[in-house]
Amino acid sequence: MTEHALHSGPLVPQLEALLAQRIRTGEWAVGERIPSETELATEIGVGRSSVREAVRLLVRDGLLDVRRGIGTFVVEPQTGDPGLEQLLRRSRILEVLEVRRALEAEAARLAAERAHPEDLAKVRRQLAERHARQPLDAEAFVEADLDFHQAVVELAGNSVLSALFASVRPVLHEVLVEMVRNEPIPDTACAHDALVHALGEGDPTAAVAATEANLDPVMATLREEGPRP
Repeated sequence: MTEHALHSGPLVPQLEALLAQRIRTGEWAVGERIPSETELATEIGVGRSSVREAVRLLVRDGLLDVRRGIGTFVVEPQTGDPGLEQLLRRSRILEVLEVRRALEAEAARLAAERAHPEDLAKVRRQLAERHARQPLDAEAFVEADLDFHQAVVELAGNSVLSALFASVRPVLHEVLVEMVRNEPIPDTACAHDALVHALGEGDPTAAVAATEANLDPVMATLREEGPRP
């Protein structure tokens, strides 16, 4: 049985990532009936409604199929229309990035208003680590990138924002690794540098602008580019 460690904050994204991991690792094989909502809720220690919503999202993404009166089954990934698959994947990534943009823009604004110069050392170290990583190593690059942004969120001094980022980080990690591996990613290193500069200057407007300059080109690329052959 896959170990599960849930954090404070929204449960559904964490449950979705947990159940998807069981499918992708083969713990639940194609054609297998997964445990019921009640069984999963009891095992994981969450409410049935949260499990139901996570399952609904996995059904939408084509990983599960609900057969009324029988149960919920793992299905074979769709391979007949790669263009459609790509569009669905991009739609999923965009949903996550929209939430990330709202969360990180507010965190950047607060961090610029509240951070002291001595607080920026960790952020600068994380920035250097991010720049040192190459996107060809998607896992290491995404981990370093999220470490940097988490450090910025922590500077905001808002425990709710920090908890929200921690709760969505597993989902962010999953979709960003997939994006780095499969999509053309604009180089936003300069936007990261601009964010740190804005924090050092205590300029909340520039901090928000740098955050948007980091995420908006990526989101625009996903929206505008059609399916690749």
